[in-house]
Amino acid sequence: MLRRIEIDNHFEVWRAASLAALAHGLAPEAIEWRIRESAGATPLAGQTAFDYGETEGNGSAAQAPAVHVSKDLAALLHDAALYREPQRWAFLYKVLWRWQHGDRAVASPADVDGARLYHMAKCVRRARHDMIAYVRFRKQQSDASGPEYIAWYEPEHDVLGWVAEHFAQRMGRSSWMIATPHGAAFWDGSQLHIEARRALCDPHHSDTNDEAESLWLAYYRSTFNPARLNEAALQQHMPVRFWKGLPEGRLIPAMLSEARTGARRVAQASGVTALGGKAIPVEAESAQPARDQPSSLDACRRCDLWRHATQAVGGAGPRPAPIMLIGEQPGDQEDLSGEPFVGPAGQLLNSAIARAGLTRDELYLTNAVKHFKWEPRGKRRLHKTPAQREVEACSHWLAHEFATVRPSVVVVLGATALHALLRESASLSDYLSGPFELEGGWGIATYHPSFALRQRDGAAREKVTAAITGALIKARQLAASRGAGPRGAR
Repeated sequence: MLRRIEIDNHFEVWRAASLAALAHGLAPEAIEWRIRESAGATPLAGQTAFDYGETEGNGSAAQAPAVHVSKDLAALLHDAALYREPQRWAFLYKVLWRWQHGDRAVASPADVDGARLYHMAKCVRRARHDMIAYVRFRKQQSDASGPEYIAWYEPEHDVLGWVAEHFAQRMGRSSWMIATPHGAAFWDGSQLHIEARRALCDPHHSDTNDEAESLWLAYYRSTFNPARLNEAALQQHMPVRFWKGLPEGRLIPAMLSEARTGARRVAQASGVTALGGKAIPVEAESAQPARDQPSSLDACRRCDLWRHATQAVGGAGPRPAPIMLIGEQPGDQEDLSGEPFVGPAGQLLNSAIARAGLTRDELYLTNAVKHFKWEPRGKRRLHKTPAQREVEACSHWLAHEFATVRPSVVVVLGATALHALLRESASLSDYLSGPFELEGGWGIATYHPSFALRQRDGAAREKVTAAITGALIKARQLAASRGAGPRGAR
């Protein structure tokens, strides 16, 4: 015999009814779950009573067996309960029934029911995130009755109560209302009410006089740069379905259309001045005026690497110095500290320097590129090899260092440093065999310490470290030799 259970559309009510059903030993296929039609304003945490319908010998939650679910399953059930689907309560009871009868596979995403449960919870959590991100409050006219701020949103799932609590904690005592097609949330400055199943109009169609919104629209329009438009990225981060509820949403289609029909070529030039005349597209490099060379490394703008770096990292060591070491570029720790070779690669280089019978105090250490070039990977900044144009841009500073350090021997660490020294493309392997002559001195090529760090086993790492040590020993011998040549290795 099919038993009917009629409940309010609320997780706590379903939970109480489910415990009672478990107490009666009712299998999922023996129950017909129905939602009681009800309306009216209720506190957010209300509705704890349940109607057990026409089951025989109506029980209560107090008679129910103890049900101990894992913390993860409890969170999944609670979130999936907000998934907008007519059969969600029946499905959640099926999950609870299987768990209570020892079937733990139901909590695994590899299980059919488990996969469905995880999918429902994931969709609800995404709906929560989206609603918080895309709800826009509008201030009502000062003489209007009702809440001070109103917002309209169309959530995919029943997340209104959860999101309303979020805004109640963040908007102080300002009164507001969030209206949706399935109900509304009201905050009077001290208490939150949820009103369900009431026909509500879209408050974005009501009369408002929100000066802050007008300023926001003006700002949004003025900062739009057609030349940098990426429609795919725009729609990924702000899906089209949300534009309806955003004040700036009504501006976006027109701006996209203008970008496609010519504004992309002139970017923001049309808004720079009110003068008439024809806008002439100009390449960015041609538009730059002639400038003097930068007077300090911190002021260098010869390439764009400075935009994403914390600071420029210059060389360190005595001037003059018999030996100069040139690396590729500063790393993450060097970028933060402003000193060269202080990260993991620098620690390995310190070991090689000590093994070669040298100290950092007698060496001049620098890099071919002075700003950290990186790409994001989660919360980390990972090294990215500088382009040839960026190496060329920093040649101004490397030449200045040669003029002041005047080394007899230059040790280049890696291919990028070798390119910077020779000012031409060259293979590092062709120069590893021994010293090569420079103008008035010697050059020695070896591996960059980071190459040793990338080796998979200790033996391979030791082999690379030994090669770096050998290059430093040869540099020490050449610098001490009378045949090293005059200082000024370039």
